[in-house]
Amino acid sequence: MDLQALYNQATTAHRQGDLAGAEQAYLRLLAAVPNNPQIRHPLGVLRAQQGRVDEALALLEGLLAEIPSDAGLLKDYALALAGAGRDQEALAVFDRALNLVPGDQELVRLRIDVLLRLGRHADVLAASDQPFASRPQDLILLHQRGRALAGLGRHAEAEACFARILERKPDSEAALYDRGTALAAQHRIAEWFASFHTFAQRAAPPPGGGSTLARHDAEQQAWQREQGISPRRGLHIEGGARLEGPAVNPVNAGDAARQWRENLPQVVVVDNLLTDEALAALRRFCLGSTVWRTGYDSGYLGAFPEHGFSAALLAQIAEEFREVFSAICRELPLKYAWAFKYDSSMEGVHIHADDAIVNVNFWITPDEANLDSESGGLLVWDVAAPRNWDFTKFGSEQAATRDFLAQNNAGAITVPYRANRAVIFDSQLLHQTNKVRFRPGYSNRRINVTLLYGERNAPG
Repeated sequence: MDLQALYNQATTAHRQGDLAGAEQAYLRLLAAVPNNPQIRHPLGVLRAQQGRVDEALALLEGLLAEIPSDAGLLKDYALALAGAGRDQEALAVFDRALNLVPGDQELVRLRIDVLLRLGRHADVLAASDQPFASRPQDLILLHQRGRALAGLGRHAEAEACFARILERKPDSEAALYDRGTALAAQHRIAEWFASFHTFAQRAAPPPGGGSTLARHDAEQQAWQREQGISPRRGLHIEGGARLEGPAVNPVNAGDAARQWRENLPQVVVVDNLLTDEALAALRRFCLGSTVWRTGYDSGYLGAFPEHGFSAALLAQIAEEFREVFSAICRELPLKYAWAFKYDSSMEGVHIHADDAIVNVNFWITPDEANLDSESGGLLVWDVAAPRNWDFTKFGSEQAATRDFLAQNNAGAITVPYRANRAVIFDSQLLHQTNKVRFRPGYSNRRINVTLLYGERNAPG
């Protein structure tokens, strides 16, 4: 057996991402020379890449007991620890490695990544000050500093870091996304959406979606052909431009403010939310744009800003809503926005609350599509979710949520579906889409748009 040739085969396969081939070659080598560190080390790295973290750590720890002062070995052991979620231990190992090779650029960056995951944002800035002063063109360090500044609430400085990266590397998806979040934190909605829109054009669509997404896409493509639309490859945006005139109808502002003051719980219903021009434009955007990239097993789809649901028209609606309904939104920033599109017959989204202060849910599909004029809208219970509940677990804990409602004698307010109707309510109130019974056909699919305003746990 030519061990050198087999070693070259193993490392080449490993480098090219052929983990199975590399593993086979490493194991043959290890059978021939069982204690060779040049084989045990890369095999430990490979085990970590395969997700066999315990085996990886055992291999690398055994080697470190024999060779405690190998900076490369320490680096890979720290990475394996970090991959296992043991960031505090990984940080200590990176420190050991840096004691052996002070200032090593790769180790400095990797150590800062761990600090970011630990939320030690001030320490990130301290750790990167000297390296960044020496290498101000280092885009990785600049990005790390931007993320740390964002974590410290210094969003304008963070946005400036991401903007500098984009000057040098306009196709950086990470910088586009993080710049968008920094703009969002500064309440610069139009710029936030524009940054996310560019991100969506360049980033790969999220994986999955299953049969729900496949069925929708086939219907959408047929509709586009009927409309004479030739969609561009990748992300196609149909319309969605900012309007010269108003998008949000101001006529309901006074009555909505009165309802918000007087109603307990705070649930306000507003009809004719959008102007006719805005409603028509938003419908066409939602029907023709390929922004529906997240499919759910129960039969509905989601569109999110980072996937293209970030047209200038949406930013205009979000900005004008806060201005028109200022008695409700006050100076609350837009936290997030999304839309759902449903199959013709289904139960809708599960009972949940949203982690914000004000929830705006409005519907845009024509009334003619709805087969049940008393349903298809929203159920809002008169009980708020406890503040200590985990907002990410509503989907998996529906039984517990219903028990909570029963124990509190909660009553549901039924808001029937109407096109261009908005329901504005305290985001903590538990709510659920009512039963959906709409006509078959692509243009009849129920579409709702959600805007969330305000940070529930914002300081002050």
